[in-house]
Amino acid sequence: MTGWKSDIEYSLSDFATVARLAGTPISQEEFVAEYMEAPHKPPASLPQGKMAIYGFWYKGEWLKVGMAGPKSNARYTSQHYNPKSAPSTLAKSLLHDHDFSYSKSFNANTIGCWIRENCNRVNILMNSAHGLILLALLEAFLHVRLRPRYER
Repeated sequence: MTGWKSDIEYSLSDFATVARLAGTPISQEEFVAEYMEAPHKPPASLPQGKMAIYGFWYKGEWLKVGMAGPKSNARYTSQHYNPKSAPSTLAKSLLHDHDFSYSKSFNANTIGCWIRENCNRVNILMNSAHGLILLALLEAFLHVRLRPRYER
């Protein structure tokens, strides 16, 4: 396994150590990683009793890594594909990135389709009983580890 999938697998393995050191043990087996290669279809819903970390990867670079708590269905399923849906979305970041958008053929009306057609997506699901603090720690760990373009 190489590239974006191995980034996630190695990160989850190392995060289990981080969580243990933080006093909140969780095993790597408690995470369910869903790998969606481009073109991908966004998930229809956040499963009941779950919370998630999601990430978008394009041509060797992590673009965005975020989290969705158990009550954040729209964040998990649709907001990142629409630049007008929330203050911080992948779509909005791409449209405001002159270096990136200059060479791509997309606009506010087509960016969601471009993301679905060109970006790989990963969803990392875990039981919501672990709590938002552990989810936030995982998100922060992945920001440091993966260095997503729009999380710096």
